[in-house]
Amino acid sequence: MIYNLLVPLSTDVGVLNVFRYITFRSVWALLTALIISILFGPAMIRWLTRIKCGQYIREDGPRHQAKQGTPTMGGIMILFSVGISTLLWADLTNVYVWLTLLAFTGFSAIGFADDYIKVVKRRNKGLSAKAKFTLQCLVAATAIALLISEPAYSTRLSVPFFKNFNPDLGWFYLPFALVVMVGASNAVNLTDGLDGLAIGPMVVAMACFAIFIYVSGHATMAEYLQVQNIQGIGEVTVFCGAMVGAGLGFLWFNAHPAQVFMGDVGSLGLGGALGFVAVLAKQELLLAIVGGVFVFETLSVILQVGYFKLTGGKRIFKMAPLHHHFELKGIPESKIIVRFWILSILMALMALSTLKLR
Repeated sequence: MIYNLLVPLSTDVGVLNVFRYITFRSVWALLTALIISILFGPAMIRWLTRIKCGQYIREDGPRHQAKQGTPTMGGIMILFSVGISTLLWADLTNVYVWLTLLAFTGFSAIGFADDYIKVVKRRNKGLSAKAKFTLQCLVAATAIALLISEPAYSTRLSVPFFKNFNPDLGWFYLPFALVVMVGASNAVNLTDGLDGLAIGPMVVAMACFAIFIYVSGHATMAEYLQVQNIQGIGEVTVFCGAMVGAGLGFLWFNAHPAQVFMGDVGSLGLGGALGFVAVLAKQELLLAIVGGVFVFETLSVILQVGYFKLTGGKRIFKMAPLHHHFELKGIPESKIIVRFWILSILMALMALSTLKLR
């Protein structure tokens, strides 16, 4: 809104020229989302407490009984902050901004429905696994199909380290990208088990993809760094900035000891948005590096379940996902969280280095 109102005036008022620049608006989208989160966070927490949206703690895992009843569904705060900030600072005529918001709000809505059934309606299982997966596939397929239909978008796959190997997947790109989005959504959901554990790597990953999105949308930079140039997607950098700001604002209250948890409305929405941004930037395969923490957590569950079935009850880890394994080995929660954050930063830097390793 601000962009659409002020840019036409920039030719007459010199100081308003800054509203032309994606970088400027991305920084202010970050700050706006951060400020909204911090200002409205306490009211949101009080409201969630009042309606008794308390977290249920499993009895068979690490001793987290002190967290029983901590307000959950705090992802609503992230959704609200990102939505307002993006609408304020992004170019609302840009189709890629709306498609990204569609993916984010769609996955968040699925998480909200799951949380609402579990926490408000007091039905422990929430949405069935089949219903949740079906809805995730539906939202992802809709967003990807609309994306592929855009003339400027390519179904070619970018392969890290290979500048001249870009196979065109055609319509097979749709199921491939769907797996990326749904997989990312569920991976973030699995990681969300300790205070600040999921939101920290998410902030790092979104900051990393903000760079990839900006470069891919900038013709000169894309040509120099030999990445696919997609005209118009640079505007989604504003959304990424808003996500980083909202994530930092949420972490203000979610840091150990947490005052609020994000719930599925947060984790599914954040993961779905991360997957879509990776697809949009043509860095689908690189998501495995940028989101390495989420990959490790997911693999630990897959390996644990598979090995348990193959061996008739034996386990690789003390408990899955991986962060619970380290907890049961006696490592303090805060130390696990910070180490996972450090790992996510290192992997994001590794991913960024591929811009020059081609």
